[in-house]
Amino acid sequence: MGARGKGAGLARTGRILVVDDDPLNRKLLAKSLERDEHDVHVADGGKACLDVLATTGVDVVLLDILMPDLDGFEVLRRMKNDPTLRHIPVVMISGLEDIESVVRCIELGAEDFLPKPFDPVILRARVNAGLDRMRLYELERDRVRDVFARFLPEPVVDEVLARSGGTLRLGAERMVGTVMFTDLRSFTTFAERAEADQVIEVLNRYLGDMGGAVLDHGGTLVDYMGDGIMAAFGAPIPIDDHADRAMDSAREILRVRLPAFNRWLVDTGICGGFRMGIGINTGPVMSGNVGSERRLEYTVIGDTVNTASRIESLTKEVPFPVLVSDESRAAMRSTPDDLVYVDEFEIRGKQLRSKLWGLAAG
Repeated sequence: MGARGKGAGLARTGRILVVDDDPLNRKLLAKSLERDEHDVHVADGGKACLDVLATTGVDVVLLDILMPDLDGFEVLRRMKNDPTLRHIPVVMISGLEDIESVVRCIELGAEDFLPKPFDPVILRARVNAGLDRMRLYELERDRVRDVFARFLPEPVVDEVLARSGGTLRLGAERMVGTVMFTDLRSFTTFAERAEADQVIEVLNRYLGDMGGAVLDHGGTLVDYMGDGIMAAFGAPIPIDDHADRAMDSAREILRVRLPAFNRWLVDTGICGGFRMGIGINTGPVMSGNVGSERRLEYTVIGDTVNTASRIESLTKEVPFPVLVSDESRAAMRSTPDDLVYVDEFEIRGKQLRSKLWGLAAG
């Protein structure tokens, strides 16, 4: 939508759909809107209206109530029940004596009504108000998209927006996914002796590089914990190969991104580089938003998450920087050749010892 102003009280331009079974009313409305330079589409009934909406982007709908095939009430109901259409402002067209129907339409979700016969000034005001609402919706949608794009891979942002109804709230779900924790070894020691701006520069470079590997393999950046990353694969959007993606991400971090990061540290004279620990576990998780209206975050929680964190801690005790649970190995579509059985370990919170598999630095 182009929301350019042309002076006080004048129309902003937009795509307007006029729905009326009366040819004369359609023509009068269309001509008046075209004089204000709107892109006008017309439909001669309710079914035709829905057909246009299915194929054409529209900013405001002017909708007659009484139509023979599908009346305005039913069209409005269907629009407000459709996640892809409910945001479009609807202005009902009605006679002045039909106030009861107008009230019903407002209760169903219509933004306003346009009385017959049409007054060009009122028509312009109603359309402008609808365009303003659409512009606010687009601004909020772009803001929400920007927030989701910070921790979700770009290909799934649109699907998440559709599931969340264009808001920042993701509904709580139980699903099976793979969780990965990473930790940068000896970073705390480095941070204690380095200048603050250098610490933040190094941390941002590290998180950006390693987080990129998560996003590139379809993972979700759930949290940054100092110099650590918590990522989930298969949440909030379920995917069948979540364990494989987590493994591919860990391999790229360990063998490609960490060496490149360390080369940068050496080349810039900051330090000699770091080692990492990565823990991966697969199982049921609870996925959704937590927090308040003032601060809302996406997270995954459950025993699977806790175990992944504890597996990462065990990398300090073995010669493998990446440890993978037996559950993750079993969930992979094919077992990687470079995954080696390590041993059974006691993991806090688990009654039985857990088999772990290791990935060497290469």
